[in-house]
Amino acid sequence: MTDESESDQISQNIEAVLDFYTREDKKISHSQRILERISYFIGQPVFLGIILLVVALWVLTNVTLLQFDMEEFDPAPYFWLQGIIGLGALFNTTVVLSKQNRLAKLAEQREHLDLKVTLLTEQKVAKLIDLLEELRRDLPNVKNRHDPEAVALQKSMNPELVLAALDERGETDGQLKHSEEIAKN
Repeated sequence: MTDESESDQISQNIEAVLDFYTREDKKISHSQRILERISYFIGQPVFLGIILLVVALWVLTNVTLLQFDMEEFDPAPYFWLQGIIGLGALFNTTVVLSKQNRLAKLAEQREHLDLKVTLLTEQKVAKLIDLLEELRRDLPNVKNRHDPEAVALQKSMNPELVLAALDERGETDGQLKHSEEIAKN
């Protein structure tokens, strides 16, 4: 059973997450909301059915007009239909990219928040190890011994050094891949 303080922490965390999404939702412009509604609609299977139905009706109408010796409004190879489909594809691509750009920014913000939380957690864990080691040293009935791993883990990581090591590793990996590509050629 959870106690009251744990329940409060859970509620606070849920509120913080909900506040984050509420703030982000308020940032969405009216035009972006319209594009996302359109994106939702064109992402449904029924939209594909509508497209196929319109194309079939277009072609069937032209074929029927030709059979009754009437002038087709878009004779084969259906240049007008091709233009409309191309314009629709451009429109769909723009709508989808617009939504993906917004979601990518949101994902980047979440990743940044995750990094901050991870770094804070790492600092807290280092402090806990430090406190446990101090407690171990102070308790008279516990044998005081040197634990090099605990000593190393007591120190919080420096985020700048971690980023520098990652950058250096990325450059080394990039150079290695480039060397492998040269060797293959």
